[in-house]
Amino acid sequence: MKDSLFAILALVAAVVAAFFFYRLQTSGAEGSSMNLILGIVFALAAVGLGAFYMFNKVNRHEDIHITE
Repeated sequence: MKDSLFAILALVAAVVAAFFFYRLQTSGAEGSSMNLILGIVFALAAVGLGAFYMFNKVNRHEDIHITE
């Protein structure tokens, strides 16, 4: 359950980052720096949570030897 929570949070952060980047493109000059900052923060959060999810899945399994 904990692993799937990281995956869901990574997807939500990616969607929110896409939304802020879309607002950056469609809005005029007003508030564009805040949209850029929030887009970058959520994009980094999505990458970090996705990496944390993947590293937890890889490290959880035992080593598989060639002889097995």
